[in-house]
Amino acid sequence: MIEVKNITYAYSEKDVAITDVSFDVKDHEWLSIIGHNGSGKSTIAKLLVGLLEPTKGSISYDGITLNENTVNDIRKKVGIVFQNPDNQFVGYNVKYDIAFGLENHMVPRDEMIKLIDEYTKKVDMNEYLEREPQTLSGGQKQRVAIAGILALNCDVIILDEATSMLDPQGTKEITEIIEELHTKYNKTIITITHDLNLASKSDHVIVMREGNMILSGKPEEIFERRDVLLSSNLDMPFGLRAAFLAKENEKLNQNKELIDAIWEYHLKK
Repeated sequence: MIEVKNITYAYSEKDVAITDVSFDVKDHEWLSIIGHNGSGKSTIAKLLVGLLEPTKGSISYDGITLNENTVNDIRKKVGIVFQNPDNQFVGYNVKYDIAFGLENHMVPRDEMIKLIDEYTKKVDMNEYLEREPQTLSGGQKQRVAIAGILALNCDVIILDEATSMLDPQGTKEITEIIEELHTKYNKTIITITHDLNLASKSDHVIVMREGNMILSGKPEEIFERRDVLLSSNLDMPFGLRAAFLAKENEKLNQNKELIDAIWEYHLKK
């Protein structure tokens, strides 16, 4: 569905954010792009929705190249949830914030009301329609941002560090919504994150470091490369650390059943 081909982006001659990055995203696939701060992963998110234009290379959706002539049509297929949901709020309450995007897509009023009701229920925010954004928790704000994207019926949903500012409960709630979007609603999901727990639930993982794509594969393949993860300043999840420590312990390593159980627990989706 999405083809990213040899893209490079430079903010200036001395500040090259990403260099010669290529990857594909299939229909209904969940891709996680992971990396340390400054690795270039958020720049990729902005390139994917046309907020930035590649210095070199191309991005295409269903064979249509993303450029200034096609960006508006492609944005009807792609929605993005940013790290800080406050940056996305434009309405004075939840209801009008979701309505803003629908109005821009010229959705009739009667249909708009139905969509707002339907998708706020799906993210469990229907009781907050009259609430002002500043009165909501971080997790609730992210739910509203996701509801707005769902109401637009986007095929692709990009979440740029959508859990990084949340507490553990908020992270759990948003992770569950992402999983449901992927499995129940068959959305194509791209998560930009440094959270390996979240990335472990995806179908495919790309590792970025200093603007370069250094690894690509299934989560279980990527997490076997402990040396790369550590050198990329990525925090290893508890289950993954436990698995490696067990492997390094001579006595525990002899207990294959235990080692397999730890890995199975860690990689369980």
